[in-house]
Amino acid sequence: MQRGLPMQPTVVLLREGTDTSQGNPQLLSNISACLAISETLSSTLGPRGMDKLIVNDRGEAQITNDGATILKLLDIVHPAARTLVDIARAQDAEVGDGTTSVVLLAAQFLKEVRGYIEEGVSPHIIMKGFRKASQLAAERIKAIQISVDKSDPVQFRSLLLKCASTSMSSKLIHSEKPFFSNMVVDAVQSLDPNELDESLIGVKKIPGGGMQDSLLIRGVAFKKTFTYAGAEQQPKSFRDPLILSLNVELELKAEKDNAEVRVEAVKDYQAIVDAEWEIIYRKLEAIEKTGAKVVLSKLPIGDLATQWFADRDIFCAGRVPAADLRRVCQAVGGSVQSTCSDIAREHLGTCGRFEERQVGGERYNIFEECPKAQTCTLLLRGGAEQFIEEVERSLHDAVMVVKRAIRNGEVVAGGGAVEMDVSAHIRKHALSIPGKQQLILTAFAKALEIIPRQICDNAGLDSTDILNKLRMRHAAGSKWFGVDVDGPEGVRDNMEAFVWEPPLVKLNAISSATEAACLILSVDETVRNPQSEAQNPGPKAPPGAAARALRGRGRGMPRR
Repeated sequence: MQRGLPMQPTVVLLREGTDTSQGNPQLLSNISACLAISETLSSTLGPRGMDKLIVNDRGEAQITNDGATILKLLDIVHPAARTLVDIARAQDAEVGDGTTSVVLLAAQFLKEVRGYIEEGVSPHIIMKGFRKASQLAAERIKAIQISVDKSDPVQFRSLLLKCASTSMSSKLIHSEKPFFSNMVVDAVQSLDPNELDESLIGVKKIPGGGMQDSLLIRGVAFKKTFTYAGAEQQPKSFRDPLILSLNVELELKAEKDNAEVRVEAVKDYQAIVDAEWEIIYRKLEAIEKTGAKVVLSKLPIGDLATQWFADRDIFCAGRVPAADLRRVCQAVGGSVQSTCSDIAREHLGTCGRFEERQVGGERYNIFEECPKAQTCTLLLRGGAEQFIEEVERSLHDAVMVVKRAIRNGEVVAGGGAVEMDVSAHIRKHALSIPGKQQLILTAFAKALEIIPRQICDNAGLDSTDILNKLRMRHAAGSKWFGVDVDGPEGVRDNMEAFVWEPPLVKLNAISSATEAACLILSVDETVRNPQSEAQNPGPKAPPGAAARALRGRGRGMPRR
C-alpha cells in the first residue's frame, strides 16, 4: 500500500494583518495612483494654469500653482505615488522650474503603456524602450539648443530676462513680469559668478503696499531685532562705518550663570559682583577700541551694553539671525568673532551707508554700497500674506532658472516646442526599429505631447486642432513652433516670441520622469506592515529606562 505524503507544515512568514498584493493588478493600481496625482496637478500647467488653495490641519491656507509645493502640502500616503513627490522635489532643488511638467510626463509615460501591461508585455521590455527613448530625447535637445554669446553683456542680460519672464509666465505675478524679471536678474548677477550661491539672496516679506513697492537692496537688510532701553538713543545712520560681527553675549547674567562661588563674608560677595561688572566693561571697552560704529551679535546684547554703546554713538543689534549675519559678512567683509580681545582691523567690515529705515509697518537695518557685496536682499511687498509667499516661491523658481542660464548659456524654446520636436524625432526613429521596442518608443513620443496638450486645455483652446497644426509644422522642419495662448492661430515660433528656457529644465524633467516611470514599472509586489498604517508614535525607549528614571525618586541625594 502506497504511503501518503507527509503533511507540509504551514509556514508563517509575515506578521498577522500584513497586506500583500502582487502581480499585474498591483502594477496597474500603482499606475492609477500616479495618474490621480497628475490629474490634480495638470490644471496648474502653463501661462493659463489655475492655482490651488490648500488648507492644512492647523487651518493655515496656502495659494500656489508650484508643483513641488502642492505635492509637499498634500501629504500623500500611497507608497508608489510618493515617487512622483520625490521627483518633483528633486526637480525643484536641481533646476527650480518644471516641477509640474515632470509629474505630468511620468504619469503620462505610465498611462501610455498601461494597455501593453494589461496585454502581458514584460515591464522590462517597456523599461528598456523608455531608457532608449530618454537617451534619444537628451541627444536631440543637446543637438537643437542655441548657445548665446556671453561676451556681449547687453545681449546676455536680455537672454536672462527672457528666461526669467518665461519662468514667471505661469505664476501669480505674470502681470508684473518686466518689473520682477529685472529684479531677479540683478539679484543673481550680484552674486559671486563662480559660486552663484542662491542662499545669499535674502528674501524678506513685508505685508502691505503693492507689488511694485518691492525693493532690491544691493547689500543686506534684516528686520530690527529685539532691543533694550537705550536703543532709541543710538544713531540710526552712518556713512562708511566699521562693522563688527560677534558671537558673544554682552549681558551681566552670562558671567554669573557659569560659575559656583562659596563666600565667607559680605565683602567677598561684593568683590564678585564688582568682578562681573569689570568683565563686561572690559569687553565693551575692547569693542570700542576697535573703532567699530556698528556692532552685531548672534547672541543677546543686554540693557547695560545697549546704554553704554548709545552713550558713545555706537549702534548695536543683538540676536541677529545666523543667516543674516553670514550675509552681512559676505557683503561688508570681516568675519564673525567669538571673543572681544585681539580684534584687528582686518576682522572688521565696512559699507558705504548704514541706516535703519521704516519699510511698511516694520523697521529694517539696511547696509548698502558694500565694497565686497556678493549678496543682496529682496524686500517683497503685497496685500495678503499668502500672496507674498507665492511671490517668494515664484521668484525662487526664476532665480534658479537664471542661475542655470548663467552657468550654461544655452536656450531652447518653451511652450511645448521642445516636446513636440523631440516627439517627432523619436517617432521617426521608432520606424527604423523592429519588434515591440517600436511600440514603446511610439508610446513615449505620444506621452511627450501631454505638455502642449495640457497648455491648450488650460487656456481653453482646442488641443486636438492645435496639436495637428504643431505636428504639421514640425514635420515641415519648423522646430521651434509651440503653443501660443494669446494669438488667433494658437501656434507660433516661440524662439522668435522670446519664450526661452534653459535646456537643463527639459533634460532634467525627461530623465527624472523616465526614471520614476521605470521605478514604478519595476515594482510587482507591495508588502505593507500593519504598523505602517498607524500614526508613528516615535521610537521605543530602551529596556530598563523607566526603572532608571524612577530610581532615587523620593529620597535625598546621598551625602558624599
